[in-house]
Amino acid sequence: MTQDIWLNLPVKDLAKSAASFTEIGFTRNPGPGNSEHSASFTIGDKKVVLMLFAQEMFSGFTSNGLCDTSKGTEVLFSLGATSREQVNDMAHHVTLAGGAIFAEPKESNGFMYGCGFCDPDGHRWNMLFMDLSKIPK
Repeated sequence: MTQDIWLNLPVKDLAKSAASFTEIGFTRNPGPGNSEHSASFTIGDKKVVLMLFAQEMFSGFTSNGLCDTSKGTEVLFSLGATSREQVNDMAHHVTLAGGAIFAEPKESNGFMYGCGFCDPDGHRWNMLFMDLSKIPK
């Protein structure tokens, strides 16, 4: 069984993307994952690793072309929130960090509250707070 998971993303401007993820609250990892071609972060209590790679380096790993995130979505990364306020704070910080909100914070299905956003490279993310006491039984 695997022990860890790394999310690897290609980015156009490594410094801009790294600054953006720092602004929204991801923690920089010290060590070898940081270079002129890459940046390493952890997400959440479980310390999921996010690796940002310059596009040329990333495509070398995958031996495949890159998606045009302005025309399509390959994946949606979901982040768990502990409150509605945390969702609202994330939306605010995303805007300050150069990202774009594609779904403003709102309630959904009577028990979820969330927002959707794109990072500066167009990768799609959302943050959801689920009030388990409101789930229909």
